[in-house]
Amino acid sequence: MGSEARVRSAALSRDTNETKIQLAINLDGGDFPPETDKRLLEGGGHASQSSKSQVIAINSGIGFLDHMLHALAKHAGWSLALNCKGDLHIDDHHTAEDVCIALGGAFKDALGVPTGLARFGSAYCPLDEALSRAVVDLSNRPFSVIDLGLRREKIGDLSCEMIPHCMQSFAQAARVTMHVDCLRGDNDHHRAESAFKAMAVAIRMATSRVAGREGEVPSTKGTLST
Repeated sequence: MGSEARVRSAALSRDTNETKIQLAINLDGGDFPPETDKRLLEGGGHASQSSKSQVIAINSGIGFLDHMLHALAKHAGWSLALNCKGDLHIDDHHTAEDVCIALGGAFKDALGVPTGLARFGSAYCPLDEALSRAVVDLSNRPFSVIDLGLRREKIGDLSCEMIPHCMQSFAQAARVTMHVDCLRGDNDHHRAESAFKAMAVAIRMATSRVAGREGEVPSTKGTLST
């Protein structure tokens, strides 16, 4: 079975003068790694959900960001626990950015060497009148193009300018190439949520294991590590 049987999980802490983040992730759902900070699983909040295949508990301090990350984890098939204490007395920028940097880094650590995987993923996801498309490449070349066409200044307590920036921050830290576009929609909440759902489904496709290609690098250059 080799590396394909590896549990694809990671836990990390990221402390700066601006934010203090604890995070644990399992890309295939199920249990978190043994080194997970137990405080992550205490409490709950509105962005919490537990099922036989997933555990999700998110508290960034920004309600709409929690809602988006909840949708991302649910539809990507992850178990995800995240807690952040940030300098929200200043604004939402450091918290939203750092949470997504930490999430991207944990995703990269959990994924490990991308052998035996589909590598590419794409998805369309609707939410009522809104429709978004996401395309992901586990390329080890961090790049993103995000066009959501949001018009409001804020959704809840999250600045709309931070929503594409969150996706960009994730892609940079995860070292993936990612294109996300909202193709249509009148409601900015729907536009943003459909985009996160499309991103989730595309990531789930890209990280899926391909039977018969165990140990193979899905690249003509023979590596996705450099």
